[in-house]
Amino acid sequence: MLCNLPADGIYETRGAAMSSTAAATGLVLFLLSLPVVQSQNDYAVTYTSTQICAVKGSTVVIGCSFKYPSRVNVLKRVWFTKWNKYNPEDLKTDPVYAGRVSYSSQWKNYTLTIRDLRESDSAVYRFRFETNQKNFTGLPGVTLTVTALQVHVGRSSNSNWATLTCQSSCRLNYHSSYNWYKNGHKVSSRNKYWYSVNLNPSDSYSCAVRGYEDFSSPSVCVRGDSCNRVNYSNRRICAFKGSSVDISSTYNSYESSIQLKSWFCSGRGSEDLTEDSQYKDRAEVTETERGRSTLRIRDLTESDSAEYHFKFKTQRFEWKSSLPGTTLTVTALQVKVSRIISVHESQTEAELKCESSCSPAGRLSFVWFKNGQKNTKQQTSTYTDRFYPEDNISCAFTGYEDYCSPPVYAPKFASVLVLNNSHEIVEGSSVNLTCSSDANPAANYTWYKDKKPVNTEQQLTFSSIQSSDSGEYHCTAKNELGQRPSEVIFINVKYPPKLASVSVSPSAEIVEGSSVNLTCSSDANPAANYTWYKENKLLLHGPVGRYHLSSISSEDSGNYSCKAENLYGPAQSVTLYIDVECKYFSEQLRKHV
Repeated sequence: MLCNLPADGIYETRGAAMSSTAAATGLVLFLLSLPVVQSQNDYAVTYTSTQICAVKGSTVVIGCSFKYPSRVNVLKRVWFTKWNKYNPEDLKTDPVYAGRVSYSSQWKNYTLTIRDLRESDSAVYRFRFETNQKNFTGLPGVTLTVTALQVHVGRSSNSNWATLTCQSSCRLNYHSSYNWYKNGHKVSSRNKYWYSVNLNPSDSYSCAVRGYEDFSSPSVCVRGDSCNRVNYSNRRICAFKGSSVDISSTYNSYESSIQLKSWFCSGRGSEDLTEDSQYKDRAEVTETERGRSTLRIRDLTESDSAEYHFKFKTQRFEWKSSLPGTTLTVTALQVKVSRIISVHESQTEAELKCESSCSPAGRLSFVWFKNGQKNTKQQTSTYTDRFYPEDNISCAFTGYEDYCSPPVYAPKFASVLVLNNSHEIVEGSSVNLTCSSDANPAANYTWYKDKKPVNTEQQLTFSSIQSSDSGEYHCTAKNELGQRPSEVIFINVKYPPKLASVSVSPSAEIVEGSSVNLTCSSDANPAANYTWYKENKLLLHGPVGRYHLSSISSEDSGNYSCKAENLYGPAQSVTLYIDVECKYFSEQLRKHV
């Protein structure tokens, strides 16, 4: 069955459940399964289930598959609960869901995950995909009901016993196991959703689904209203860095006189927070009405993220339960590059998103800063613009501009650091080249030798550098907003003479009186000095690798060799025998020939 929305001509299909198998993480039961309805134009959305019940604080996964003709291209996919000017409001851009929503896809399946569920998340969730031919939304969608647990006391008028039932506003999984708490302490060996207890007027009880003890029900009295109990106004609070937070609890004592009451923090013992060195200048406890205590912490830091408890003590009783208190998460904002639109030589067009690790209560607006200047036109969590390499971009919550996110920017520079295990780079030594930059997001690096790419790591490492590694090196630092090249450095690898050889010129017959040059050659850095030997006796030493005989005689016949040597070692040549012919006999020989 198709529905055509006149407002924007969007075709929609009423997708249905394929099976009743749970596709949610946490305590969920799918209550409805319907056959798939296929549209006549091969556009369809099929939801894994159409109704979900989940416990407050847990995580739910809502899944669907979608279908479209092979000739079209999918341009966009979103989950939504509300429309904004005939367009669906993407949950990932809604501040209410910030830090709690994620999408995942596999072929033509698309899932929505919502963490830390709140009762306000109860809504109808729909999936929509946009193609180059048609926009399509699956109807009726998935109805999510988020429930909080409550203990119901069923009394008998003629008995001192009562049956407690752990109830919810919608039906949870029948196979769920339950924990029960008496006066804040866990009662062993109970896993049913009901529990029979004695009607003691001092006792309170609470229940939780096993594995989700952080989301237990409020403690209730089983007889009267004057039992020992502590209940927290909020089990989880998200607050942003620099703000103040109020953590409240209601409490009651069966005995009339309370001797001591205080707040403490998990992980820091049971010390009163107003006396704790980390909190005492920022924390205060107020009681504006009897039986309600409020802990206020000012100028929050991320280290304040913890679980907070209230306790009281009378002459015969102390409430210091194993039930969870209020978990506070202090979040700082962070700018992330969510989408690159286009890249040009001098600028990058991109979409930035202001994110936090959790979502503070209420709909908060955002402030964006570009190079320290406030952008008065942009108040949503996303910001699209053209960014130059010199630009710095940050965001803040409106009213808390002093607590901006760290700025994002393209690499400001790229520099090269050379580390080796000696004063000079010598063949065989270990050498590390490190490329560093000031960039946010962190840069990726590419190394070049003689303008050709050789490595994509931040460090270019030579465990045993060779003479062939000599050359010009530079690196580039690049992130989503731009790139920056480093300066060019020359790596000059020093090494001892690799080879020494002797050659003679002319290489033909050597006759008395002729001019002869002996040359000693070697490959060395720095250049070698040379020493000449005849019959192992020193002839000459110097920087020039040549030994010249202007008028050779027969007495110069013999074995010649040379040694090439620099700071890093010597190399000895093989011996070359020079045979000097007598000029007279040489002429006579030529006549007879």
